[in-house]
Amino acid sequence: MKFIFFGPPGCGKGTYASRIAPQLGIVHIATGDMFRAEVAAGTKLGKLAEKCMKAGNLVPDDVTIKMFKKRVKKKDAQKGFILDGFPRTLAQAKELDNMAKIDLVINIELSEGIILEKALARRICEKCGNIYNIADINRNGIKMPPLLPKKEGICDKCGGFLVQRKDDNEETIRDRLNIYRRQSEPLIEFYRKKKLVRDIKVVGPPEVMVPKIMEILKKR
Repeated sequence: MKFIFFGPPGCGKGTYASRIAPQLGIVHIATGDMFRAEVAAGTKLGKLAEKCMKAGNLVPDDVTIKMFKKRVKKKDAQKGFILDGFPRTLAQAKELDNMAKIDLVINIELSEGIILEKALARRICEKCGNIYNIADINRNGIKMPPLLPKKEGICDKCGGFLVQRKDDNEETIRDRLNIYRRQSEPLIEFYRKKKLVRDIKVVGPPEVMVPKIMEILKKR
């Protein structure tokens, strides 16, 4: 089983993927985690990626593709995966076609206003990367209560401290959304032509959305 989760930054695809992948017995491969692992290991690819990220630029396709090829060769990816953040460009998508047969693409839809509110309220465990959110959204038919830890500021999973990422600010978030529209949205059309895309609108918290997405994946 090989799936891609698409959607603008902050739409929740990482949260959904991290909860759905274990239920399906496959691995969640997030580009951000992949980059951070390579940077932490001090690899040649990691150093190239770090230089780009520090400059506020996207990591070049050739570097990202090499990292991805290395990642999918690992044992945990042999049964399948959910991709989150890859591919981001048509060049990456075409290269992915040569590496794996994608079964389905989930396109997650959420308004820009709510994405901004959620992103500014996001809190991440500095140790394990587990995601929480302090926003309480209830409007326009969308109910998204906060995702809070049992103990304020402390991760339920590992006990690490929860922090707000430095790049979770309004200017950076709007820049991310613009980049997504410019570079990533054409990918939806690329996969629509292959009849692989299923659109799903976010209407509630993960407890509501995960079963909805699981139903689509199981039908496939």
